[in-house]
Amino acid sequence: MNRKTTRYHLLAVGAASSLVLGACGGSGSDADAGDGDSASGGGKDITLTVATFNEFGYEELVKEYMDLNPGIKVEHVKADTADNARAALRNSLGANSGAADIEAIEVDWVTEFKQYPDKFADLSDPEVEGRWIDWKTEAVTLEDGKLIGYGTDIGPEAVCYRADLFEAAGLPTDREEVAELLGDTWEDYFAVGREFIKNSDAAWYDSAGALWQGMINQVDYAYEDADGNVVATTNPEVRSLYDQVLKASVDDELSAGLGQWSADWTSSFQEDEFATMLCPGWMLGVISGNAEGVEGWDVANTFPGGGGNWGGSYLTVPAQGKNIEEATKLAAWLTAPEQQIKAFEAKGTFPSQVEALSSETLLTSTNPFFNDAPTGQIFADRAEAVTMQPHKGPKYFEINSAMNDAITRVDVDGTDDADSSWAKFVEFVESLG
Repeated sequence: MNRKTTRYHLLAVGAASSLVLGACGGSGSDADAGDGDSASGGGKDITLTVATFNEFGYEELVKEYMDLNPGIKVEHVKADTADNARAALRNSLGANSGAADIEAIEVDWVTEFKQYPDKFADLSDPEVEGRWIDWKTEAVTLEDGKLIGYGTDIGPEAVCYRADLFEAAGLPTDREEVAELLGDTWEDYFAVGREFIKNSDAAWYDSAGALWQGMINQVDYAYEDADGNVVATTNPEVRSLYDQVLKASVDDELSAGLGQWSADWTSSFQEDEFATMLCPGWMLGVISGNAEGVEGWDVANTFPGGGGNWGGSYLTVPAQGKNIEEATKLAAWLTAPEQQIKAFEAKGTFPSQVEALSSETLLTSTNPFFNDAPTGQIFADRAEAVTMQPHKGPKYFEINSAMNDAITRVDVDGTDDADSSWAKFVEFVESLG
């Protein structure tokens, strides 16, 4: 069985047992660790595996690394969704077998995986101290100073839009005018949408779930308080945002009703189904890939509610690997400022490295797919607008997934109204204990 098949077989098993990681924690051994088809180093040719998801912009970098390092082969495995990547990693860590030499993790999973520090190699090194912006590194640094991840990107958010659909609906198309039109608040954004749909067959945005990500990432303690208590169902701000996004999406018909990352959502980029979407830097590669051949996309330098950060990832080195030293070198190289600029140019993944953020190459970069928008400067401005990082406790991922399910039942499936779907969300959260 090849590696890719093994990975997704394990995913299926892991999905059926959410406790697999905790049940198997600390049970690893050298005998069954790592990828069986990788050599052990010591002058031999070795194979390093890198597991990511969505778009990291590593395709050309992997080739470059192999050219620079004869004897090292790098295999890049990319999961179809971030959720599937998380499930596969949980399973392989629990089984102490099957993890890639380098595993990408998303910021929303960090607290969850920090509960199992022995599963990851310590990546702390004087050579990389000060490489990343402080909050990026602090999130993956343990109390004893162990560093379990190297930062890849951050996700400052802007608003991407279809200028051709704006023009057809009688709205301005210039990106500066659009930024002013969209205003600074969620209500401003929704109000323009209500005007847009009066003059267009397209929806205002793609998905209520996508809007939720932007809104909830502006709340300090959405689901768990500072003491670790679950407050998701009693926090009035959470319920208020839930009602607001579903009113706009369903009652006001601003949403295209697409489940983000679904096949329908992916194919919708080839049609005129929606005019705007929230876009962290890493989303630019997703849009340009899904909308290949479609003209009219642009980026407005604004975001409802001020600044917002969605996503951003790290590269970790699981302790079960056989080539930890070489994997650490590769992870350090992939996250060096020079390579992160190249990844940004390839897929729009906005760098988290201090040196990269002031790079002239970054700040003067434009994106031809988005009407030559100055995306480097736009997302640098959006990064400066991010003033807080929401608290994401150990149960954040499960609770937020349940919330997305609740929103999907109303916006996409139409099986529930807002109240009945909220009741199901409450029931799930209470079952977590």
